[in-house]
Parts: sequence; structure tokens; C-alpha cells
Amino acid sequence: MFRALARASATLGPQVAGWARTMATRQLLVAPPEALLRPLFIPNRLLLGPGPSNLAPRVLVAGGQQMIGHMHKEMFQVGHVGGGSGCPECPPQGGEGRSVGSDLRALGPQIMDDIKQGIQYVFQTKNPLTLAISGSGHCALEAALFNILEPGDPFLVGVNGIWGQRAADIGERIGARVHPMIKDPGNHYTLQELEEALAQHKPVLLFLTQGESSSGVLQPLDGYGELCHRYNCLLLVDSVASLCGTPIYMDQQGIDVLYSGSQKVLNSPPGTSLISFSDKAKNKIYTRKTKPVSFYLDMKWLANIWGCDGKPRIYHHTTPVVSLYSLRESLALIAEQGLENSWRQHREVTAYLHGRLQGLGLQLFVKDPALRLPTVTSVAVPAGYDWRDIVNYVMDHFDIEITGGLGPSMGKVLRIGLLGCNATRENVDRVIQALQEALQRCSRNKL
Repeated sequence: MFRALARASATLGPQVAGWARTMATRQLLVAPPEALLRPLFIPNRLLLGPGPSNLAPRVLVAGGQQMIGHMHKEMFQVGHVGGGSGCPECPPQGGEGRSVGSDLRALGPQIMDDIKQGIQYVFQTKNPLTLAISGSGHCALEAALFNILEPGDPFLVGVNGIWGQRAADIGERIGARVHPMIKDPGNHYTLQELEEALAQHKPVLLFLTQGESSSGVLQPLDGYGELCHRYNCLLLVDSVASLCGTPIYMDQQGIDVLYSGSQKVLNSPPGTSLISFSDKAKNKIYTRKTKPVSFYLDMKWLANIWGCDGKPRIYHHTTPVVSLYSLRESLALIAEQGLENSWRQHREVTAYLHGRLQGLGLQLFVKDPALRLPTVTSVAVPAGYDWRDIVNYVMDHFDIEITGGLGPSMGKVLRIGLLGCNATRENVDRVIQALQEALQRCSRNKL
């Protein structure tokens, strides 16, 4: 081989000659990994934890479509209507029948604009500054805080679970003056408590989690936006675990910044998230004195590539094109089902789950039924059991994922998620059977 390289170097010039000499004097120290020479195997599991959830079949099909460029006109051009299989501007159709949205001719011309309209629908907002973030729900939280907060800004945080903890941590890293309102997991915030804190700290921003997935609490939101605005404070809400599973009305509830994730009720792959800013929040972003600490999450740049500022789109970063196919399709599924039907589905199936759990003698962690999150149910770990034994038994013997607590709820709860297409009575019966057997077979400390 090296003689052939030497002969080639004589004809291809000095650059190739140098490359050939390097090849001749170096050896590979790392062999191809044997694991990568075997076919990829993914087990078939029912994901009934707090997320990610199983992907809807149509979302799987959408994610299997061929790549196009992130700046191609099909990603964001409005107005083109596909002309059938002979249309040169349409990608080839895949799957059987109507498997992807209206069909791929509708998917191609304006993927990002379709997504924006879908987010406006599930958020129930008319905000122009509405888009998807190239990152998980956690990335959307950072995008919100990086763009709204500046060093020295007072920031009020409801900390009744892990997401409030994370918001407070990020605020501190930015240099904001963070005022955490700490509550034990399972509790929520009343209007009176918040008004006292708003009057005391005079924050520019309040953070609340609508669906605290670490404890299964549903935070009420009616009246909270209006209260914040009376104190010249913006309201930021995390709806990652709650969106499409319980009502939320961004504009009518006076929410200034709302974000969510793709991998929960939307049944889409993790890695994209949804976010929207009110005009008040947009004004805070566009009048800030300092640049956001992150270029990647700078909302002025993101607003441009998502067509929110009315200007020609300029390259900022490479968006996850295939993941956007999936997100677009998951939003299409919700649009077809209807938000109210999705809310009803989760409410009714979760009520069925609660009854079956109580039939096993298990105690729901959130005592007030009105404050129970319809998407993620928290169950008090039964006395004498190690929660890990129960979780592992259900996974090992039934291929069903449930999880333990997270952050402040660690060791206190088991968590069962009924998210999107996974929210069925059949899945409730499957997980109840698995839990019943786990409680019979797992060792129990009788002390």
C-alpha cells in the first residue's frame, strides 16, 4: 500500500506526498470498536415515566424523511403549494397513505412557519415572537432567563421542586439577585403568598412551574399574570410536563414567557423545545443594556431565523432539521385531535390510574385532587420498600419504565407518566399489573 502511495505522491504533488509520508510513519493506536461493528438494537419499552415518552407512529415516520438544508426555502418559505409528485420543489413522498401531516407536499414548503403556528395554537397565544429552540426544555429555560434577566435584576423564583431549583441556579449564574420562595415538594403557591413576595422584592421576573414533574403538582395560573403586571413584573411559566395535558391560555392568563418541551405529551424526540414571548417580554429583551450571556440563545438572532422580526433570515446556527420534521408532525397530531380533547383524555385516563393505584393500597403524594398534575402522577413510596427495587422490577419483568423522585422528591415518590398517545386505559392496566406483582415479589423491610 505504501509503495502505491509513494507512486501516487509523485504525480499528485507535494501535499499528497506529505500525507503519504505521515501515513507511512504513523500507526492507528485505536482499533474500530467491536460494538460499532454490530447492528444497533433498541429494546421495545413502554415509557410510562415523566418523559421522554414513546413516539407517536406518525412522528416516527416524519423523522425518517430525507434531510434538506436548514436554510432551504422549504424550511420557511410561505406561499408555495406543492404541485404533486412532479413538483421540483417538493421532496419525494414516503410512507403509506396520509402518514405524514396532510402529506409531504404540505410538509415541505414552510416547516418552520407551520411549527410557529402550531406553538401559537397549543400555547393559545397570538405572540409574533413564538418559535422553537434547538435544545431540550432545559435549553428553553435558559433561553428565557438569558434574554430577560440582566446582572442585578431582582428575580423571584417559586422553588417547590427541581425546576425551580434549576431556575434559581441559572439566575445566580447570570448575576441576577435571586429570591427563592422555597416550599416542600407537593405544595403550590397562592396569590396571597406571591403578592407578599412581589411587594417585598419588587422583581422584574417571576418563575413558576405549571407542571412540577418531580412531585406531580399542578400550579394554578388564573390571576397570577394580572397580579404580576400590577407590580411591573413579568411572569415566566414552565409547562414542559403539562402542555397539552391540562389547560393553559398564555394570552388570557397574562403569561409573558412560556416554554415547553417536545418529548412529553407531544410524543416527539427530545431535543427541541417551544417558547413564546409577550410584547412586554419582547420589549424587555430589545431594550436591555447588556447582551445576553449566550450567543446561541440570543433571542434577537433566533427571532430572525424563525421569521419573527420581518427581516430577511440570516444564518445563525444549524437547526435540527429532522427533529423539526418530527415536531411539526406532533403539533399536527394535536391540531387534529384538538386541545380540549387532549386535555379531556389526560384528565379521564389519569383519574382511572388514581383509582387503580388506590385499589392497590398506594397513597397519592399530592393530597388535593385539584392540584394533581394530569400527566405525571406521584405515588408515595410504600412503607418498607426501596423504590429502586420496584422501579427495577417493573422494568426487568415488564419492559415498562416508571421512575422514582427527582431533586427534592428523591426517595419519597414513584412517578408514573401518561403522556400523549401513552395516556390510555390499556397502559394503566399494564402498569398496575406490573406494580401489583412488584409489591408481591420485592423484599420488604418489616422493621
